[in-house]
Amino acid sequence: MNRKDRQHTELSIVMPCLNEERTLATCIGKARAFLERTGIRGEVIVADNGSKDASVEIAREMADRVVHVAHKGYGHALNGGIMAAKGEYVVMGDADDSYDFLALDGFVGLLREGNDMVIGNRFSGGIRKGAMPWLHRYVGNPVLSAIGRLLFHNKVGDYHCGLRGFTKAAYLEIHPECGGMDFASEMIIKASMQGLRIAETPVTLYPDGRNRPPHLRTWSDGCRHMKLMMELFLKRNRKK
Repeated sequence: MNRKDRQHTELSIVMPCLNEERTLATCIGKARAFLERTGIRGEVIVADNGSKDASVEIAREMADRVVHVAHKGYGHALNGGIMAAKGEYVVMGDADDSYDFLALDGFVGLLREGNDMVIGNRFSGGIRKGAMPWLHRYVGNPVLSAIGRLLFHNKVGDYHCGLRGFTKAAYLEIHPECGGMDFASEMIIKASMQGLRIAETPVTLYPDGRNRPPHLRTWSDGCRHMKLMMELFLKRNRKK
């Protein structure tokens, strides 16, 4: 660990949480193991969005901090956790064990190189059997990502990957406002519009460990992403 790392928190790992008692301990344990292996001065934050199971108790025991976010929604939960983060860099990831928090080296390395945002790419990293529905894998994600690349002139291949990193300064600059799943697209679009430096790194998507349906709603969330893209595209063009 270098002198700079000893003086400040370099990395905050933020996990949004809503009733994730089956997988939360595994995710926190992997995140802590990553920090220990790499010697990075960091913290693990759980942004709880009103869990009714044992998630909060698990988070209090294992994480560095628990941030309670009353306003419901994926984006709201993440924003609450990110705003509380002390790290120069932030990596956010779902608490359902679909991403491997032991393997964050690519994110940290690219952020240290000067990138403002690093997006995980599941299509280049690998999608395990049963990890993503056919409609999302072959239609929804590729089509929406292609539209995003076309409209906002970036090279992001996976607009909806839930594992991504960024500098805290960049996050404050883009100031995402969406409270739902469209938060993911908003981050990339606003970063592109502001000329921030965006990189990608391969990640593997695993079947999540839930015993219930995911929070994502295919059609309604897909429409929200599309609506957001068009609104921001028109807003950008009006300014020209």
